Amino acid sequence: MNPHLFHGWLLDLYLDQEDGLSLWFIDQETDERVRFKQPFPVQFFATGQNEQLRALWKELRKRPCVTSLQRETRQDVFVADPVEVLSIGVDTPANQVRLFHDMEEIFPDMTWYDADVTISTRYIARYGAFPLALCEVLVDQAGQIQALKTLNSRWDLMPELPPLRVMELVPDCDPARGQVRSLGVFSDRLRQQVPLDAEGDFLHVIDQAILDYNPDILVTDWGDAWLIPFLLSQSENTGIPIHLNRDEGKTVRWQKETTYFSYGHIIYRPEEAHLYGRCHVDRKSAMMWSDYSLAGTLEMARVTTLPIEKAARVSPGQGISAMQVITALERGILVPYQKRQVEEFKSGMQLIQSDRGGMIYQPKVGLHMDVAQVDFVSMYPAVIIQGNISPEVPLPDVLEPASSELGVVPATLKPLYEKRVALKKKCREYPPEHPMVGSLKARAMALKWLLVVCFGFLGYKNARYGRIEAHEAVTKGGREVLLRAKEVAEEEGFEVLHMYVDALWIKKRGCNRPEHFNDVINRINHRTGLTINLDGIYRWVAFLPSKVVDRVPIANRYFGVFQSGEVKVRGLEARRRDTPRWIAAIQSRMIEVLGKARNKRELRPCILEAFSVYQEALDQLNAGRVPPDQLVVNGKVSYALEAYRSSTAAVRAARQMEAAGMSIRPGQRIRFLYTIGDQDVFAWDLGKVFDPALLNKARYIELLAKAGGSVLLPFGIDPKLLMEWSVRGGVQLMLKDCLI
Repeated sequence: MNPHLFHGWLLDLYLDQEDGLSLWFIDQETDERVRFKQPFPVQFFATGQNEQLRALWKELRKRPCVTSLQRETRQDVFVADPVEVLSIGVDTPANQVRLFHDMEEIFPDMTWYDADVTISTRYIARYGAFPLALCEVLVDQAGQIQALKTLNSRWDLMPELPPLRVMELVPDCDPARGQVRSLGVFSDRLRQQVPLDAEGDFLHVIDQAILDYNPDILVTDWGDAWLIPFLLSQSENTGIPIHLNRDEGKTVRWQKETTYFSYGHIIYRPEEAHLYGRCHVDRKSAMMWSDYSLAGTLEMARVTTLPIEKAARVSPGQGISAMQVITALERGILVPYQKRQVEEFKSGMQLIQSDRGGMIYQPKVGLHMDVAQVDFVSMYPAVIIQGNISPEVPLPDVLEPASSELGVVPATLKPLYEKRVALKKKCREYPPEHPMVGSLKARAMALKWLLVVCFGFLGYKNARYGRIEAHEAVTKGGREVLLRAKEVAEEEGFEVLHMYVDALWIKKRGCNRPEHFNDVINRINHRTGLTINLDGIYRWVAFLPSKVVDRVPIANRYFGVFQSGEVKVRGLEARRRDTPRWIAAIQSRMIEVLGKARNKRELRPCILEAFSVYQEALDQLNAGRVPPDQLVVNGKVSYALEAYRSSTAAVRAARQMEAAGMSIRPGQRIRFLYTIGDQDVFAWDLGKVFDPALLNKARYIELLAKAGGSVLLPFGIDPKLLMEWSVRGGVQLMLKDCLI
């Protein structure tokens, strides 16, 4: 039988220990899920002293997996002149991984390139294929791919996507806090609650549901930490099979737990369960699920080329890194394994004059009516693109590029930036209630996060294509952009109330409609060369001072309501991860009530109503009517517990967990309640029954008063007096000095 053409969407791609790669497709015509195999020889590179290269050559000649060895000249972006390297061809990706680790151990002083590039990244660099790409595949009778052509692009605005089958497996409670009694099995065809029986018969039901529906994506809650280990252990104990993998020749692949440093924080990633032939996404482990859910995750996978499972779990920085590697491979640029480029020497004066960070014009504290917020569209990425800022090209003079050929970093960002702008524009074509809007916003949000981190990643010392001088050039350009924007606004008669990173808050008497701001926006666009949009016009906005010194303004601490009725909150307790859910909800409710006011005259009754919301919440707390699970505090330990000399509440709770035999890792999130007594905290994830009588009400009253005080301060209510009243009474004292 001659080879035949197949058309379908690429769903999954992974290493096959014998044959190179396994690829799963969704057939465009039949909707079947099919697997093909493909030989995929790869190469990596080494450089070093001549005697080292000769020794490496001799050692590699002994390895049967090595298919070619030759000297080449390649470009390293951190080296001025081309680099002489030894090109090492290997028959399969699996053998390449093993060979590299062997050689790295034998020759620790060699410099390696392209050695740890992931298989998905190598594949797109060669074939242009990516997750959910529509492909034309030439397949022989043995199911081997002879040729592959990608029929669409990761930058398509409205791509034709396959009819994905998504199934959810959801325990009826948090396994760390109670005994799971049933599993919810949900799809577009099935909604079933399956009781967990001791005999394991529930496995038959779940397995049959998986076999009947054959999902492409398995979405779980606590799938990594509990559900999949539980299903596998029950299957092993009872002998009842559970077909989690579509590839029946594979077992679940476990990725070890890790702790790493990222953007000034210690991050803990728990053990992850990965499948073959279908994708597992754990909502509790997915890094950005709350921001962009499944639609954004799929967009992230498409543009970064990371497998769907990985795209759901990794940071946006890892996505940007993968994209930069693709750009480098497509250009024939070497990909460093461990970057050894160091920051350039600077004198003391150069250090003083170097990077001063982003531009901040401190806000005018207080309540302001009819204020417009104008935002530059992804300003730092736009500065990188406009200035052609990249580690391997000359740095610009502020915003004027010194080279016409785009470097690796701006070349990577340009299509990403353009796609986000196009998605936001497309979203405005539909009414807010249209079903397309949610998906478009989620996709745009995924791209936003990639663009947000690209700037920080440029200055990260271990980034493959990071350089601190390039990072500094971006902040310099960003400051210049904001200063030019401020000059234009003031020339047009606007008062600039605040500037922060990429946004300005401006007002002018009589200006409260979008058309009133067209001229100033157009002039800013022209003066800076960057796109700036009207984010919205506030009915009112309140800029808050420091909690410590009330005369000191804080750059990103404000709340307000747009003319559309949309509320915007930044820097308040409701936005913090360590704020108990109930207290965050009370603060949000107070702001929503205030947001009903359309003008200054309507604010006073709304202030009284917001205070009533607070008073009712205080009564609930004092009466013990708030469920303890709504008062849980989210903390974190950044180091090994023995490294702490003083104990924070999170550390004390972590020590309770450790004493109970639980493993605690740096970066791990710790949930706890404030309690009375010697312990003064209760570790929530111990799974023990909590006695509500032990709740430290006074501590939670303090947290509630701080949250309420942040909201009521701009309206003349002193947070200190609110705290005193919350503890001792005296409401008349609170409202007599209200400014509205």
